[in-house]
Amino acid sequence: MRPDQFPAFIQPDLIPRPGGELIYRCLGCGDAYGIDALHYVCPRCQSVLLIEDVDFVRHKDRSAETWQQIFDYRQMLSQPALKGIYRYHEFIGPVIPLESVVYLGEGHTPMIEGNARLQEAVGVRFYFKNDGQNPSASFKDRGMASAFSYLKFMLDSGKIADVLAVCASTGDTSAAAALYAAYLQDKIKSAVLLPHKKVTPQQLSQPLGSGARVFEIPGVFDDCMKVVEKLSDTYRVALLNSKNAWRILGQESYAYEIAQDLEYDLKDLVVVVPIGNAGNITAVMRGFIKFFDAGIIDTLPKILGVQSAHANPVCRYYREPEPARRRFKPVTVKASTAQAAMIGNPVSMPRVIQLVEEYHRRSEAQRTCFIEVTEQEIMDWELQANRNGHIACTHGGECLAGLARARHKGLVRSNETAIVDSTAHALKFSGFQEMYFANRFPEEYQVQPRPELINTPVLVRPAGLDRFPQPGEPLEGEAFQEFVEQVSREIAEQLGLVKR
Repeated sequence: MRPDQFPAFIQPDLIPRPGGELIYRCLGCGDAYGIDALHYVCPRCQSVLLIEDVDFVRHKDRSAETWQQIFDYRQMLSQPALKGIYRYHEFIGPVIPLESVVYLGEGHTPMIEGNARLQEAVGVRFYFKNDGQNPSASFKDRGMASAFSYLKFMLDSGKIADVLAVCASTGDTSAAAALYAAYLQDKIKSAVLLPHKKVTPQQLSQPLGSGARVFEIPGVFDDCMKVVEKLSDTYRVALLNSKNAWRILGQESYAYEIAQDLEYDLKDLVVVVPIGNAGNITAVMRGFIKFFDAGIIDTLPKILGVQSAHANPVCRYYREPEPARRRFKPVTVKASTAQAAMIGNPVSMPRVIQLVEEYHRRSEAQRTCFIEVTEQEIMDWELQANRNGHIACTHGGECLAGLARARHKGLVRSNETAIVDSTAHALKFSGFQEMYFANRFPEEYQVQPRPELINTPVLVRPAGLDRFPQPGEPLEGEAFQEFVEQVSREIAEQLGLVKR
């Protein structure tokens, strides 16, 4: 629909205009820096940054009902810049003009309710939010749409030129960064660093297909991240990992979409997210806090962060019940099927610590919890989800396992409803399913297939046939009829079919 086709009272607010005043705020020393230059850490103390709208209070001038109507009407517009995460322009990148917004189809992924059998197994009503239905097949596109819109804004205004975008990745970040850079390739090139043989073939194919320079290095993600940090400290490059505060802004859209899809009623809601580099859980908490502070929602949902026992630094930190005694210590990760979350020293840990405190302060109660699951649980729950009509990746399995364990521990009540984050498309991690079915998981994964979850193809080649169709050599006549007859009979016998 065109803006002039909407009710007159909403027309002035439908198309957002650039406004607000954004700054980088250091979480260490508290210093502030303008956004006219690229900053990834505080120039003074090297702590991570968040982007703050110093004029955020203006959002309170509109009532909750007005904001809700703006977003609900805005979803009917045909303008590409407002179809994705920038439907929430005022809360994500208010200074960015719409002509600088990069939109490749990201955001507004569906929430699919678990079927009755799976909900009964978990013990609570839940929905999968399928972020694998983003353009590069993962949630990372949300942050990249924000980061690249900012870069395009800087390019359009002549503040930077000829950008080389770099990132370290366990797979999904590199796919998203390469895709968005390819779209803007006249002015932006991309290079990605991957841990050698620690990325699935499907994920490796994505940045290669998008034309990025791909470098594999020995070690794990944390080693790649140190190299990328060195590059961004030494050379003129745009860092695109979640250390980039613009990435966090874009990923806040996940929280805004949940609020809108639930008609802004978040009572008795639990949002379950996996923790890798901790950028996503940071963004989700911050998004809900912003909507709460603006009065758009009146309840902050419970946040459940999940980690594998093979990569669990955040869970270890919050295992200490006394806040004053908590000390963050990176861990040495082990092999994990939740490969994108196989990070022992998450960059956004300082953001998590601060935002958990803010979240509890706003809620006036403890509304976050962290839970650890086994590799066995991750695979078993992923396969159960997909056997019940979902398209969960291993990280979706990790979240579902965490929800089931939290429900068993009483951290989630039977009257609550959960949104479970499936961060990527299941096909990206299909190799783990193949290893499960073939019972060839390396010992370090600590996964033993459950026989009832194994599924393998059956070759139907009846012993009574001498000839079979081949590519370019089809059977004909009686030979083909006999082939169809015998193959049909054998399949019917194996399925226990009854004749009409």
